[in-house]
Amino acid sequence: MPRRRKRDLLIKGFSKLLKEDKLKIVAQLMDKQVESMELMKSFWHSDHSVQKIFDEFSENTISNFYIPYGVAPNVVVNGEAHLVPLVIEESSVVAAASSSAKFWSEHGGFHSVVVDVVKIGQIHFIWSGKKEKLLSVFDDLKTTFRVATKHITENMEKRGGGILGFELVDMTGRMEDYYQIKVSFNTVDSMGANFINSCLEEFAVELKSFFQIHPIFTGKEKECMVIMSILSNYTPDCLVKTWVECNIKELNGLDNELTGEQFARKFQMAVKIAELDEYRATTHNKGIFNGIDAVAIATGNDFRAIEAAGHTYASRTGKYKSLSTVEIKDGQFKFLLEVPLAMGTVGGLTNLHPLAKKSLEMLGNPSAQKLMMIAASVGLANNFAAVRSLVTKGIQIGHMKMHLFNILNHFHATEEEKKKAEEYFIGHKISFAEVTEYMNKLRQC
Repeated sequence: MPRRRKRDLLIKGFSKLLKEDKLKIVAQLMDKQVESMELMKSFWHSDHSVQKIFDEFSENTISNFYIPYGVAPNVVVNGEAHLVPLVIEESSVVAAASSSAKFWSEHGGFHSVVVDVVKIGQIHFIWSGKKEKLLSVFDDLKTTFRVATKHITENMEKRGGGILGFELVDMTGRMEDYYQIKVSFNTVDSMGANFINSCLEEFAVELKSFFQIHPIFTGKEKECMVIMSILSNYTPDCLVKTWVECNIKELNGLDNELTGEQFARKFQMAVKIAELDEYRATTHNKGIFNGIDAVAIATGNDFRAIEAAGHTYASRTGKYKSLSTVEIKDGQFKFLLEVPLAMGTVGGLTNLHPLAKKSLEMLGNPSAQKLMMIAASVGLANNFAAVRSLVTKGIQIGHMKMHLFNILNHFHATEEEKKKAEEYFIGHKISFAEVTEYMNKLRQC
């Protein structure tokens, strides 16, 4: 079958094609088309009912993309030990989380509190009236909103959640006649995106009607243009604080060349640099999300929304900086992470993805708040491991040790070759060039 040219890639009705037909079209873009199709099919789940679930998660699915599913043991959060599932492809993240978790399990574990669980939705609208007039009848509007969404909120309220409040936000200083109604929600153990957006869309309809029928409004005041109604992924009031602490003397032995006091001070300066410098802060916070994202993916949560909120929170002062801080006082070392985390344990992929359900079972079927604390603890664990490496032996030793197997797989190394290479590189620098040279010499013997 000839390979498709670029001009042939405009395809009408692609989404309506059968999965096999979509796969055939995609395979035409690849070398060895038959082998490519078989490779794609080899990643289909053997259970057709499970594969059907996967296919319905997204659109135009032709295969599944595997990412390693690992576990980090000894994650002690508020005195309770967990075996935490982590889904991530990056070398050394699971090892780093496990190493940190083991160390802190012997020094009090991770301490964590959920500060609040408020989530936000917004109605953005254009209206040429006076803010004071709308405020004078705002209580009537809030009642209208609540009555109109009673059929949506009833079940959520039974679980202890629902609509928490409404706020009129005057944005006319930034754009002519632009207002917001900011609505706060508690969605209990669910992420709540569908719940929030359903409420907001009902509010939008009621808002336009309210201006039309309320007698206080006249002329142009009766006209309201709703631009959009949508939740915000910025959740600064859905916040988790997590920390580890110990006597500085307990840090003795973390590095052969540094005392506990020297290690603590150097570690503190490294974190301070991430508060001062955006370039360092970006990588520093990425290390935190290595852990948080891995837990989020394993449990079927939206890691992209979590990261977006976290990076916005890191910029809340007008300057992007570290999400973690260090305090050294009275001989005590304290490492603290403060991060917004909107996570759920019911609804969405958490109920549909077979492994997401098993992940939650592994964690004891936690509440959303407990999952938030576990995820934040793993984030702090990875952050501790990364900074510890940076201020002592350097980050590349751990990274390249794990990366060695990726390089060896590139050369299709046998198990015997992998064993010899692993022994050889214990005392040698690991790089692609070095491994290439080693493999060439090994295979010439």
